[in-house]
Amino acid sequence: MSERWKPSVTVAAVIERDGRFLLIEEHTPEGLRLNNPAGHLDPGESPLAGCMREVIEETTHRFIPSALLGIYLHRFQRPARDDHPAEDITYLRFAYSGTAGDVVPGAQLDTGIVRTLWLTPDEIRASAARHRSPLVLQCLEDHLRGQRYPLDTVYTDPSVTGDR
Repeated sequence: MSERWKPSVTVAAVIERDGRFLLIEEHTPEGLRLNNPAGHLDPGESPLAGCMREVIEETTHRFIPSALLGIYLHRFQRPARDDHPAEDITYLRFAYSGTAGDVVPGAQLDTGIVRTLWLTPDEIRASAARHRSPLVLQCLEDHLRGQRYPLDTVYTDPSVTGDR
């Protein structure tokens, strides 16, 4: 029997303020990269709750979601390096649009996050070679095009969160 395929589930936020978008600069195995505030979904949380957590961890700001932006699949093939074998990873990303709220008192940027940046769409497009994945630009373009879905489009059963 073959092993079951298990995509890595991630969440991301597209946050706009005054025509600029909040990105993070982070250390990755491929070098210093730009990304939306994003990360892996943790056990026991809904995609929306995971996104809200990740925004705090990567920017220190609360996230006020307004819409589901989209659900995306991306395949990434990382070549072998040093003592690490090659990796073939498929990411399933739930991206949300919203605004940045207040800074969370005492919050610090996650390990590996160098800084946050507010960039214009043109600056983001011009930096595409430094993006963590092509989904950074895809999510921006979908947001600018006005793509939005209700937050309740993604249903999380209470069995996931233990809220029974």
